[in-house]
Amino acid sequence: MLEFCAAERVGLVVVGPEAPLVDGLADALRAAGIPVFGPSKAAAQLEGSKAFTKELCARHNIPTAGFKRVTNVTQATLALAEFGAPVVVKADGLAAGKGVTVAMTMAEAQAAVEEIFSGKFGAAGAEAVIEEFLEGEEASFFALTDGHTILPFASAQDHKRVGEGDTGPNTGGMGAYSPAHVLTPLLEGEAMTRIIAPTVKGLADEGMPYSGVLFLGVMLTRRGPELIEYNCRFGDPECQVMLMRLESDLVELLLACAEGRLAAIEPPRFSPDTALTVVLAADGYPGTPKKGGTIAGVEAAEATGARVFHAGTALADGALVANGGRVLNVTARGASVTEAQARAYAAVDLIEAPDLFCRRDIGWREVAREAAGD
Repeated sequence: MLEFCAAERVGLVVVGPEAPLVDGLADALRAAGIPVFGPSKAAAQLEGSKAFTKELCARHNIPTAGFKRVTNVTQATLALAEFGAPVVVKADGLAAGKGVTVAMTMAEAQAAVEEIFSGKFGAAGAEAVIEEFLEGEEASFFALTDGHTILPFASAQDHKRVGEGDTGPNTGGMGAYSPAHVLTPLLEGEAMTRIIAPTVKGLADEGMPYSGVLFLGVMLTRRGPELIEYNCRFGDPECQVMLMRLESDLVELLLACAEGRLAAIEPPRFSPDTALTVVLAADGYPGTPKKGGTIAGVEAAEATGARVFHAGTALADGALVANGGRVLNVTARGASVTEAQARAYAAVDLIEAPDLFCRRDIGWREVAREAAGD
């Protein structure tokens, strides 16, 4: 990567996936004098280790669920008995969004523990975190920081479960919309003050200043916003809907962050419109997805004004085919969630892909609130 950046005179590297950040790519680029948007290896532990984040929260009084760090099935079983059901079971390391189980019964929780320690997730499952179940509605909130200045970016609401009505196993995300109106300006301010700011200060005080985007998964509980987890990147499918609304120059924002001059630029500006994206996933996802299925109609979908992002596609003999679990993100804007949802699904229906499926209820909570006039 360093050789490529030098040969091509690259002026800014934006690290998208989490694994290279956790592996220390940003450190190597900074050492070579190449501006990079993304945290150091030490700071990227926020995503790379659930236990690291929970212990950071404990040290800096950041609101989050109670937890136990466990290293084997016996410890985990004792922790489950302490918390009771419902309970959350998480593989400690990176598991592509699939290492988390929200268990509604003790049997489901025990099965999740045994799956983690069976080796299914490799090194990511060497440890686990057992967490208190938080009651409330989940949302995503994003902020940019250069380690000193923090700028709020945008909010979104993801739909993690594979099935409609939020049923079935967790996935990397089956769709999202932005902004998440449930995360009011007051709640955003509380998340900044009580969660994000002490995280940035805590990391800096401990010698691991954070530079990049902080993606906060937050549960809106009766006690206020509480941290579910951090990601060290923009995320998929949240990134698609936020960038569909962004009116500022993205490169200017990211470069200012990389160069430590975030305080000198204007905060990001967004359209008041809603953007909503629907994930088309391959049959079998999130288990073993079917690859090679043909895809047609993308141009017709985009002719409606929607944007179709390719996530897991390839060309085979000149034809577009599925080559991953989550294959396409069909994204549209509207004056409301209801309107954006209608436009997104109108575009989805023009895509011919018999081996792909999608949820038909992305945005359902907000659509229901809009229908009720809330």
